[in-house]
Amino acid sequence: MAFELSIFGRNGNGEALDAEYLEWLVDERWPEIQTHFGKLWEYYANLIVDLHRTSTQTVEHKAGESGKCYVQAQEYGLPARITGVARCAEAGVFGGRPIGDIQRKEVVIENDISWRINAAVDFLFGKPISVVSRAADGSKRAEIDGILKAVFSANGGIGFFQDMAVLGGVYGFVDCMVRPGREIYERISKSSTDLRYEVVPGLAQAIGLELIEAPRALPVLDENDYRKVIYYVQHFQQARNHLAGSKGILWRLLGKGADRRQVISVTEVTSAQAWQRYEDKELVAEGENPWGFLPVVHIQNLAQPFYYEGQSDVEPLVPIQDELNTRLSDRASRITMQSFKMYLGKGIEGFAEKPVSPGVMWHTDNPDASIEEFGGDEENPSESHHITEIREAMDKISGVTPLVAGVIRSKLGNLTSAVALKLTLMGMLSKTERKRFTYGEGLKEISRMVLEILDKANIYRTSEQDRDVEIIFPNPLPENVMEKLEEAKAKKELGVPAEQVLKELGYGTSV
Repeated sequence: MAFELSIFGRNGNGEALDAEYLEWLVDERWPEIQTHFGKLWEYYANLIVDLHRTSTQTVEHKAGESGKCYVQAQEYGLPARITGVARCAEAGVFGGRPIGDIQRKEVVIENDISWRINAAVDFLFGKPISVVSRAADGSKRAEIDGILKAVFSANGGIGFFQDMAVLGGVYGFVDCMVRPGREIYERISKSSTDLRYEVVPGLAQAIGLELIEAPRALPVLDENDYRKVIYYVQHFQQARNHLAGSKGILWRLLGKGADRRQVISVTEVTSAQAWQRYEDKELVAEGENPWGFLPVVHIQNLAQPFYYEGQSDVEPLVPIQDELNTRLSDRASRITMQSFKMYLGKGIEGFAEKPVSPGVMWHTDNPDASIEEFGGDEENPSESHHITEIREAMDKISGVTPLVAGVIRSKLGNLTSAVALKLTLMGMLSKTERKRFTYGEGLKEISRMVLEILDKANIYRTSEQDRDVEIIFPNPLPENVMEKLEEAKAKKELGVPAEQVLKELGYGTSV
């Protein structure tokens, strides 16, 4: 069944959403972004899958005596001489084509991507942030602070912000859809606000903040301005609480441990005027959008001009991660071959049947008989140096050094000075500042949308100026309490409002 988009009419630019274009987005564009963004997530998470549960059986029979009983997602980037399998994007992360008689070798994966992403999230949202209203009236500021705190707390609090940063760091951007609950829609018909403020935060908690991961997002942008979204399309597979078939032929084909839940394809289309939901391309629900704006906030991880997507923290690290895993796997194979002494016996009968152990003797009448020893681990300085350079390259690309994770090396010197610590972490701090701007602007926009929805729903009246907020990020580095207090005292003497100073010290409203 084709998409019926007449409810959307034309947007503010006089442009209607084309049904054929929407079909192309869902049928052709969506699989492409699934492959691209799915690979970024797999490299971040590095999922482990048992061999007998892989989607194809091409890997299982490649396991040699040095192989393991599981495969990892980052093996996708290893050469076939190690895995015995040729990879391709169409086969997925765990698929591939077997190569001749090459057995699977020892695979060593050191996920240097995951801890760097998590460390960057800790620097950005490791401590509670403060959302501070900038309304002119003092009592209004306090009320708005309480409302916004209630909304963010109801949606996960600091966990919501950390999830946002993880999705943005992996994919390069994250979108947040503001979804008012039924209680909010019921208040639209009210002509005036007759609510006591005490009940407003409770109603505001009905506003949901849904994070949209990149593989689901299919935004339709303004042809003349890539920064403006005119239609927001989501497409994803949703598992239902029903089985796809009876315990018969399908069950035997999929296997006893397979996921046999029913799965449907969901397509959601949202604009400033209306919304629709399709299941398997059949319209199941639609309605008018009473707010008059598209309730989606787009946040780039790091600003990237002329692109909807921002810069991913994972994507530039993928080639270096593959090189690191390759060299670590090669080193493991070399150590395995050389870590045990091996013996070559010549002219000794039954030499192969006798173990090499204390108390075992060989005898022969052959005067030319001999036993030669070979093997044993040897130092390979060029290999170690190469691996060290790869790690340093990842430090430079990501801006996240091992010091961030608490690994202190002797070459760092004395870090008792706060200035020395900041210089050492200069790359990490500068990248965090860039992210504070992009994520901070996104959180401001979310807050403005929440307040505008409450205003239009006749729950809490605000003007455009009242909806202006400020996002205060705490310092991620250890701080001297006395120095902070002296700085706060100086700000107060300069005329900074006491309320603002207290919030910067962490005594204000934080979420």
